[in-house]
Amino acid sequence: MRIDQLDVALRARSQWEAMELGTALVRRHAAAIWKPWVLLTLPVFALLNLLGWWLDNFWVSSFILWWLKPAFERIPLYVISRGAFGAEPTTGQTLRAQWNWGWRGVGAYLGWRRLSPARSLLMPVDLLEGGDASQRRGRRHALGGAAYGHATLLTWVCWHFEAMLQFAGVALIFMFVPVELLSESLRATWELIGQDTPAWAWIGFNLLAWLAMTMISPFYSGAGFGLYLNRRTQLEAWDVEIAFRRLRERLAGLAPMLVLLLAVFALPSLQARAQDSAETHGVSSHGNHKAADEAGTESATATTPQQLFGAAPADTAGFRQAAARAYEDPQLGAKRSVTRWVRKASDKNPDTDDSDNPDPGPILGAIAKFAALISESILWILLGVLLVALALTARWWLPWFRGDGRRSRDVQAPALQEALQLPEVLPPDILGSARRLWREGKPRHALALLYRASVEVLVERGNTVLPPGATEAQCLRASRKMPQEADRSLFARMVRIWQYAAYAGRLPSDEEFDALIKELHQQYGWPA
Repeated sequence: MRIDQLDVALRARSQWEAMELGTALVRRHAAAIWKPWVLLTLPVFALLNLLGWWLDNFWVSSFILWWLKPAFERIPLYVISRGAFGAEPTTGQTLRAQWNWGWRGVGAYLGWRRLSPARSLLMPVDLLEGGDASQRRGRRHALGGAAYGHATLLTWVCWHFEAMLQFAGVALIFMFVPVELLSESLRATWELIGQDTPAWAWIGFNLLAWLAMTMISPFYSGAGFGLYLNRRTQLEAWDVEIAFRRLRERLAGLAPMLVLLLAVFALPSLQARAQDSAETHGVSSHGNHKAADEAGTESATATTPQQLFGAAPADTAGFRQAAARAYEDPQLGAKRSVTRWVRKASDKNPDTDDSDNPDPGPILGAIAKFAALISESILWILLGVLLVALALTARWWLPWFRGDGRRSRDVQAPALQEALQLPEVLPPDILGSARRLWREGKPRHALALLYRASVEVLVERGNTVLPPGATEAQCLRASRKMPQEADRSLFARMVRIWQYAAYAGRLPSDEEFDALIKELHQQYGWPA
């Protein structure tokens, strides 16, 4: 690996900065990553859903697609591992490399290491470094030491991002449903989930899972690659090695100039040294005699300490006092008091004098024994009460231990629901009949009559034909064909009041009912 060709600034980073570096590499090579990703994973997604359709088990296809994520994550790892050295592969090169690159290392991540929380950090070791199994094991142990927790947190966060994107896609669908139809749409969706889910719903959910994986997985692999680069920089001092290599390159260009300068400055010194050696050789004999004479003179005229300072020693008492005061300075002595907790000895020393702990006497001993007896008696009484309570309640809890216990259910009286019996032909006086039903205490009958009559007006004025058993949603969609806006808004209000009464049990007040009757009379022309 030529680390001097790296296209990133190598330095020892924190783990968070390393993950940000990996995501920046993914953004830099986004086109080279997502193009082969889509071209490879989309056919696999289609084949797996066809398999799930054929087996009538779409969850199998979604599970297999999720399990194959390590094989797909080779694509971003292949691109950024080469793009970091300035050699970004093309889409064709990346797709061709997926047939034979990294399968030996990724096999374990499709097997027993599939659920490894540090997969993003450890996969580059197996796919990029090579080596035998023992070497890769040692490398994984060394690289994953200080970054294992961050890689685990990265896996956890990315998994939550994918889940949130899937649920956000489902919520986005309901954002396009009109508000007046939202409750019915939610109810229909719940029925689809609870009953036999159709194939299109399964395929749609799997498509959302594939989109979430496509958006998050490249960033997951890139952040793991950033952690991998940072750990190798910390352990192998890549930044120091690159600095020395660059220094060597700069000095290699200056080498001829340095040699020339050394030659220029060394030539005069060599000439001077040769001249000095010749002069020294010419006067060597004369110098020997002169040195012997000077040595004899120095030995004859040597000066002793007594001659220099005198015979009487100097008084050094003041100096000694000053030195003593200097050593007493706390800053110079560097002495301090340290208080530590010391463990007590477990055994008593037999030689220790127990005069400080006198015998409490027989009275206190008797009191302690009496208190212990009372406490023991209370505990036995509580145990007896517990056993009696268990015996009295055995018929309720004992069947659960035998395995045939059944939860007792209160027999509830069947709910009485008033059946709506409407005439096949609408009465001529619709509003009068509705008022009569309202006064008789049959508000749902009255609102049902008004809703049915409003549907007849819809068919007449909208010039449309409704299917038998048309729902409120179908009627609302058909009401858009009514030419007047007042007719459409009044019909929507009638449907809303009827739904509140029929499904939520929320009846309008007497004033609201009278206002509705009046508005129907004015807009639809029904006789009051």
